[in-house]
Amino acid sequence: MFEIGEYAVCPGHGVGQICNIEERDVGDTKCAFYVIKVIANGMTVMVPVNSPNGVRSLISNEEIDNIYTFLSNHDVKLDTSTWNRRYRDYMAKITTGSLIEIADVLRSLFLLKAKKNLSFGEKKMLDQCQNLLTEEIALSGGDKPCEVKTQIESCFRQ
Repeated sequence: MFEIGEYAVCPGHGVGQICNIEERDVGDTKCAFYVIKVIANGMTVMVPVNSPNGVRSLISNEEIDNIYTFLSNHDVKLDTSTWNRRYRDYMAKITTGSLIEIADVLRSLFLLKAKKNLSFGEKKMLDQCQNLLTEEIALSGGDKPCEVKTQIESCFRQ
């Protein structure tokens, strides 16, 4: 259970701050919801407290190191399917809220970008993944977002 004022990750939206915990009627049942203000865009979302795919805690410093190691490993097979198929698969990974899944999409797109031009949607998705990673790592590790972004990009310099 999160407390008001804590930071949490809302899958598909990124890091947000718990502003309130409200009870609402859903059919015949009262349900508790986290009211979360997303940092990236100021949007407010409501997530059921008991949702299995709800909010999660920020990652640990050890997990941050694992993300950088993961991003630096370029010995992977790239998906060569059509861009719209890749886009669907990547969106499914992003909406899980798992930082390793988001890092996987980012790595795939960065490596693909080195071989060919990305579609507009893929470029936008690359930016989205980089922003989601940067935001959470910066807040978790206490670094400035610009430093984290530079660190992420350095994982892809040849």
